[in-house]
Amino acid sequence: MKLTTARLTHHVRTASETGEPVLFVHGNVSSGAFWRDALAALPDGFRGLAPDLRGFGESDPAPVDATRGVRDFSDDLHELVGALGLERVHLVGWSMGGGIVLQFLREHPGLVRSITLVNPVSPYGFGGTEGADGRLTHPDGTGAGAGGANPDFVERLRNADTSDESATSPRSVFRSAYVTRPVDDEDFYVASMLTTVVGEANYPGDAVASAEWPGVAPGKTGILNALSPTYFRLDDLHDIEPKPPILWLRGADDVIVSDTSLFDLAHLGVLGVVPGSPGTPGQPMVTQTRAVLERYGNFREIVFDGCGHTPHLDRPQDFTAALVEHLRSA
Repeated sequence: MKLTTARLTHHVRTASETGEPVLFVHGNVSSGAFWRDALAALPDGFRGLAPDLRGFGESDPAPVDATRGVRDFSDDLHELVGALGLERVHLVGWSMGGGIVLQFLREHPGLVRSITLVNPVSPYGFGGTEGADGRLTHPDGTGAGAGGANPDFVERLRNADTSDESATSPRSVFRSAYVTRPVDDEDFYVASMLTTVVGEANYPGDAVASAEWPGVAPGKTGILNALSPTYFRLDDLHDIEPKPPILWLRGADDVIVSDTSLFDLAHLGVLGVVPGSPGTPGQPMVTQTRAVLERYGNFREIVFDGCGHTPHLDRPQDFTAALVEHLRSA
């Protein structure tokens, strides 16, 4: 369905018209379509909704003000919840969506019945930090932002490339980084990736040079900059009240959100893939998330072995079983 609010025309996938609302929030370079099977697997008593975020799927290609972190997205969701007349909602956030639902929780804890994080971005953003406490490697966030995006991947995304001729094509990235095994209807998910609006206002954002290694710093517009640690930082979740239960699901073999992420310039420098590293350590993304959730207190972590960045595709039955148990207990 489509719903126009003051902020945005939202496209929302739905699986039921009744039951406790469960709002599924997708990650970067994807859309609500990635939740298709998870929506269908929800049992009676739950109403699944999966919106396309701004700049993805069939929702408006509205720009992203990176200086607000992910608040453009969380504000969109808050308005959508109100427009749909929902009271308390279960929130499920995957990857970037995990950061968005935590931002929503930080600002509207009374509206949240439960949180499920699925391979979420670190509460200290993506890139440019060190240690479990998410301290900045450089004050300007060098190492994070749109300048770290692979330019060939960006161009292939812009040109709606469906081939697998290059390791940087969207299809190849889906196979190597999103999942660990072939999935049914791969074309469906690649098509979802290709709905990403490419440009400085959306993905990846405006690139800014830095005099420090690795030579890039966050700009002020677009998605990768919105996830930079200078604008996105959620280390005070333990202060909110009430504290709804959080379930943290993750694939053990994730190469995107990891303590050794193959998408983190600092870790690639440690590996020698990005030359000239002065020894800057990689961002310990999983360790950072655990530290923040341990301070929060009311959480549980489940790790799926043999699973990558997308447990709802790699291990759909196990994912659904864990999610439904959490929803019912909240």
